[in-house]
Amino acid sequence: MNYPNRIIKKGEQDSSIILAIQQKLTENGCGTFDGLGSYGPKTLAAVKLFQSLHTDQLGNPLKIDGEVGSLTWAALFGIETVVKQVIPETGISKEALKIAKDTVGVMEKPAGSNSGPEVNEFLSSVNCPPGSFWCASFTYWCFKKASEKLGVPNPACKTAGCLFHWKNTSGTKIPTAEAINNPSLIKPGNIFIMDHGKGMGHTGLVEKVEGGIIHTIEGNSNPGGSRNGIGVFELRRKISSINKGFIAYS
Repeated sequence: MNYPNRIIKKGEQDSSIILAIQQKLTENGCGTFDGLGSYGPKTLAAVKLFQSLHTDQLGNPLKIDGEVGSLTWAALFGIETVVKQVIPETGISKEALKIAKDTVGVMEKPAGSNSGPEVNEFLSSVNCPPGSFWCASFTYWCFKKASEKLGVPNPACKTAGCLFHWKNTSGTKIPTAEAINNPSLIKPGNIFIMDHGKGMGHTGLVEKVEGGIIHTIEGNSNPGGSRNGIGVFELRRKISSINKGFIAYS
């Protein structure tokens, strides 16, 4: 059974989905249900037990909340039963993603300076001086280069501010809550926005989607996913960690 693109939790009305979950829970030694087909306290407790014993596809502990979202579903039924998006959006988003992939491995010079030949070019595209945070300027630069190559207007918001981008974008917003419920809404080539508080944020491009995990290309990051790192990296993040949302440009 494939993930139904919504979180399954207490009060769920689709008995066929509940029965399938209960069967998997039984197979994993987390309870017996005798064909209950309802998501009550017994199923809730069994899901929590399963979550306490299993990890997501990155090896991280599952959140023990008694709800079957995309990560818990993948652990129960297999990652192949949850959405996998590897085909980019068409047009400028597709081209911007190709350009981003070509920059993976670009590093600050010197490391930790928020500057260097390539980094300064990213910053210049949004009229920022060397030494500034550059994750948002990197995503803008990718779309700028794509627009120049395709001969079309650049729809991306020209800014070095992640949260300013989210507030002022002309693209389609996909809030995190919607993306967690339905990962199929996220497409390669989308831009993600994270809010770190006090006006600070982080951003990058979605490379592909696997279940509740996104593969990303991020500027001004590092292998640990820093928002002020030293280069352009390919990383993986939980959809739930993208606490602002996603932006789609066609």
